[in-house]
Amino acid sequence: MHRTSLLALALALPVLADTTLYVASNGSDSGSGTLQAPFATLVRARDEIRRLKPAGPVTVYVRGGTYEMPATLQLTAQDSGTADAPIVYRAYRQEKPVLTAAHAITGFVPYKGKILKADARGMSFRQLFYNHLRQPLARYPNYDAANPYAGGWSYADGKQVPMYTDVPGEDKHTLQYRPEDAREWAHPEDAEVMVFPRYNWWNNIVRIKSVDRETRAITLAGDCSYAIRPGDRYYVQNVFEELDTPGEWFLDKAAGALYFWPPDNQPNPAVYAPRLRTILQLDKGASYVTFRGFTFEDFEGTAIALSGTTHCLIAGNVIRNGGDYGGSGVSVNGGTDNGVAGNDISAVGSHGIVLSGGDRATLTPAGNYADNNYIHHTGVYYKQGVGISMTGVGIRASHNLIHDTPRIAIMFSGNNLVIEYNHMRHVNLETEDTGVVYTGGRDWISSRGTAIRYNYMHDSIGFGQENGKWMSPHFSWGVYLDDNTGGVDVIGNIVVRAYRGLIHLHNGRDNLIENNIFVDGKLQQAEFNGWTDTSRYWKDHFPTMMKGYDMVKAQPAWKNMRNIGTSPEQAVLPGGLIMSGNVFRRNIVYALDPAAKLFNSRNLPLDHNQWDENVYWHAGLPLKIALGGK
Repeated sequence: MHRTSLLALALALPVLADTTLYVASNGSDSGSGTLQAPFATLVRARDEIRRLKPAGPVTVYVRGGTYEMPATLQLTAQDSGTADAPIVYRAYRQEKPVLTAAHAITGFVPYKGKILKADARGMSFRQLFYNHLRQPLARYPNYDAANPYAGGWSYADGKQVPMYTDVPGEDKHTLQYRPEDAREWAHPEDAEVMVFPRYNWWNNIVRIKSVDRETRAITLAGDCSYAIRPGDRYYVQNVFEELDTPGEWFLDKAAGALYFWPPDNQPNPAVYAPRLRTILQLDKGASYVTFRGFTFEDFEGTAIALSGTTHCLIAGNVIRNGGDYGGSGVSVNGGTDNGVAGNDISAVGSHGIVLSGGDRATLTPAGNYADNNYIHHTGVYYKQGVGISMTGVGIRASHNLIHDTPRIAIMFSGNNLVIEYNHMRHVNLETEDTGVVYTGGRDWISSRGTAIRYNYMHDSIGFGQENGKWMSPHFSWGVYLDDNTGGVDVIGNIVVRAYRGLIHLHNGRDNLIENNIFVDGKLQQAEFNGWTDTSRYWKDHFPTMMKGYDMVKAQPAWKNMRNIGTSPEQAVLPGGLIMSGNVFRRNIVYALDPAAKLFNSRNLPLDHNQWDENVYWHAGLPLKIALGGK
């Protein structure tokens, strides 16, 4: 076709006109949506787009100010744009619109001492915010701001037993308290126990059913993840009698009264209580929608939830102060090619970002991603609340800065995942047996095809018990490939300072660890601990491993997975060892502590794993290698 013909064709194509709408906190929903007569709500702007059905791109500019959301803003398939005509909701110029799920409670009057009282009839909430800070629910013992991780705890009574020793007859709903922790509460059934049961991996928050003061036993209304054992740390919250320190609050639902001790002794404070779990929800079918430049705050559950969407983008927002035990900053559940990029996410109840999607049998990728986000102080309530949680196929976490998490920075499970160019530091502040990045492979096929590459990880702390004494740092690694993880590439990372070690393969197989720099593991630099065919772990998980393998063994997409032709039934080597196919090469390993080992291992068949072309240095001291854990 001649150039003149192409020009004529281009001129003949229709031009998609842009549509621009405006929203302002002092606007009116009866306005026209122009800059001079803006709408007052995003719901009105959404509905205007539905009415207009524009063929071209749409931009909704939202002016600065605070917008108290009376209900979740929901977008569905009818609110979609296209690749050529996307729908964009964004802050106007450099202004800062705030979307809050909370409403203000004022009108406080003196109650007792420095405790104030306000009318809260008909209200129900589990969080309270003052001066953009979450306030502690009245509790015993009190929160210790000077020692937030190790302070402010009671400890279950009784003679301690080793963490990994099973005790017959244990239940998961009984807590024995010490004589010095006996308290008088009028309504213990309204109270909750926040406890780290047995393993200190994560916590539970469970309501109290009853208290037996004679036996000093608290019975919970539901089970914890594990039995509560002597020495386990806990506190009790939502108790009116324990409102005894600045910042604490209590909601008496029956009387419709809120009690609050302002930390600055303000006589008539404005506090904010969530009335929504979710501020923004994009449902199945929504596509090519972007939200950019907002602050989402003071929510009860997950601030932004995407489910089954395509090509949607959450970018350049501040997401803070909200989320309960199950609530996160942003959740992307399924769908394809959705992005969470350039956001600042902090002080959330559980995870910073949750990504899922894709099909494992066919290895169809989701294409969902988290890129260039700043994520910190996650897991306010759920202590396995990580920076980014990834589950599925073809999902990426890249260029993110993650720090100050109670447990893992990035937790992942699935296939063909990518974790790259992230900076992760000062993590695992409240739990033990953990890593900066973590996955497991109990189904035999997780997390094969995944790449962990070009990340900078440092200061994996860990917090837990050693011989009955609470300590930190403790029991943490950098890269943690747990429970049979297979087929993961760990390439080009810098991993610095972790107490237990910088990388751990727990019966891992077919993993490639190449061109990394490992520096300053406290006890050792790397651990390679395998199972045997008589191991409880191998026997317990064997049916699950066979189910996972059977799901994919005939799938064409899996044929090129590294060593996938070996089934669980074929994995046991002569002599009963299992761990095989791992390659550790071209790495630089630098140990500083004089007592530190280079490698530690158990049940490791050396002839079925490779170490080659590595550089090891122990600051001029001898290299120490432990085989068999000695």
